[in-house]
Amino acid sequence: MTSGHDHHDEHHDHHDEHHEHHEHEHGHGNAHDRGWRGSLRYARLLAKMWRSPVSDAVVALVAARPGERLVDIGAGMGPATVAAAKTGATVIAVEPTPFMRRILRTRRLWQRARSRITVIDGAAEAMAIDDASVDALWAVNVMHHWTNLDAAVHEIHRVVRCGARVYLVDEDFDDPGHPLFEEMRARRAQHHHAFDDIDPHDVAARLQSLGFTSSTGSFEHIAGRPAKVVRGIS
Repeated sequence: MTSGHDHHDEHHDHHDEHHEHHEHEHGHGNAHDRGWRGSLRYARLLAKMWRSPVSDAVVALVAARPGERLVDIGAGMGPATVAAAKTGATVIAVEPTPFMRRILRTRRLWQRARSRITVIDGAAEAMAIDDASVDALWAVNVMHHWTNLDAAVHEIHRVVRCGARVYLVDEDFDDPGHPLFEEMRARRAQHHHAFDDIDPHDVAARLQSLGFTSSTGSFEHIAGRPAKVVRGIS
C-alpha cells in the first residue's frame, strides 16, 4: 500500500478566482495550497465549491452500483463524493489539502450515506489504497494539477480492479466555446501563469500502454461545457 502525501502550497490569487467562477472544486497537487492565506481563500469560496454540475455529470457517467468501491481523486469539498455515496456505493475521497479534508469530513457527518464515505490524504501520484481494489475512479478538474503524469497513471492502474471504469475530466478553458474563455485568457495574461496543458489523447495512450482494455481521449461537452475527457476500462 502506498502512503498518501501532502504536496500543497498556497494557490496563486488568479487560480482562486478560477474557483470562484466555475466551481473548480479542488485544491490539489500543483504545490499551491498550503498556509493560512490559502485556507482563508478557500473559506471565501465555500459556496462556489460545494456543488458542481460537471461533477454531477461525471458521477452519472460512472453509473455506480450499490456495494461498489469508488475513488474520487482530488475530491475537494466533495460534490462528486457526496453524490456518488447516495447510490449505495462506498467512496474514498482522496484530497491533498488539509483544509479541504477538514471541510469534507465535516460535510460527511451531515450525510445519510456518511458510513460509505472515507476521506484520506493523498493525490493521484500516491494513494493509500490497496492494489486492485477499486471498481470505478474519477477526477474532475484536477489533471492539470498533477505534478507527475506518469506516476499518476501508474497509481491509477495499480488501484483499479480488472474491468474498472475510469473517468478523468478537465474543463477546457482554451476552447472559445467555453463561457469563461475570454475571462480566463485575460486572467492568464494578467498573471503570466498557466497550469500544465493536458492532452487527453496522451493520457489515454499512457493508460492503454499499462494494459487498460480500452482507453480513449476526447474533447467533448460535459454538463454543457467544453472538456478534456479520458475514459478507460481497466
